[in-house]
Amino acid sequence: ILRAAEECGFHLNANAKQLKQQHSNSILVICKGRANELFDSMLITLQTKAAQAGYPLIVDYIDESENVVQRAVRLCPEKKPLGVVFLGGNREEFLGDFEKIALPCVLVTGRAEDLPFENLSSVSSDDVQAARMAIDYLVGLGHRKIAVVGGNRSYSDITLQRYQGCLQAFEAHGIDFAEERDYVTARYTYADAYRAAKELLERDDSFTALFAMSDVMAIGAIRALRDAGKRVPEDVSVIGLDGLEIGSYLVPRLSTVAQSAENLAKQSLELLMDSIRNKKCAHKILPVTIEQRESAIAVE
Repeated sequence: ILRAAEECGFHLNANAKQLKQQHSNSILVICKGRANELFDSMLITLQTKAAQAGYPLIVDYIDESENVVQRAVRLCPEKKPLGVVFLGGNREEFLGDFEKIALPCVLVTGRAEDLPFENLSSVSSDDVQAARMAIDYLVGLGHRKIAVVGGNRSYSDITLQRYQGCLQAFEAHGIDFAEERDYVTARYTYADAYRAAKELLERDDSFTALFAMSDVMAIGAIRALRDAGKRVPEDVSVIGLDGLEIGSYLVPRLSTVAQSAENLAKQSLELLMDSIRNKKCAHKILPVTIEQRESAIAVE
């Protein structure tokens, strides 16, 4: 039969074969945000490590405002993965629809230890602490007028936690912070952070430091500051969050609160593999560090 099929030019239909299987040997990755460079860095590690273990990745990108769990609910019956890695996602998304997913899953850059699901692991940095470290660092340099560019708290738990960290730090240092003056919401993109920084300047340009909730946002903000005639760091110090490699090559080099994309990806895959093999879930919080570079200096 196989010889006859070959002579007639028939080829195995991988999609049809997968439809007959209860599961493929693939891992589905749902990536929240189409321009998230931290997640792009993680995907490189995920693809390498998964390929070494014999598990191909299926990567699906959605907008940062879309629901990652609803997307997985739609894709799992079609792709039949062994497990799912969520790059991003918030609590309400999981509480709403995750019970429809029976596969082992891992939430990356989000915390799930208090969610009622035995098939959901998580690995993240402490985002509250990371934001506190950024503000503490700027205050340690003598800055008292600090502006913030951050994401939309209504659909991003990470943003909400980083915002809470900011508020805690401002309160601890007795610094006046008014959201309507000192905070502008932006998408996690260069262009929208550029817009947000321009809006901050239009509201009140007296701030001497700016914290951006991602390195990508910090880079967009620096461009806006320079285009407005502000020198970085002489007029405005800037610190980001993520520790992207590109920050080391900027002029000035970007000060940042660094988390390891490689370690986040490695740990998430290890948790998923353990869940697939042993039906166990676990939750990890990884440390962050301050990278003191050139974009933030002491106030004169």
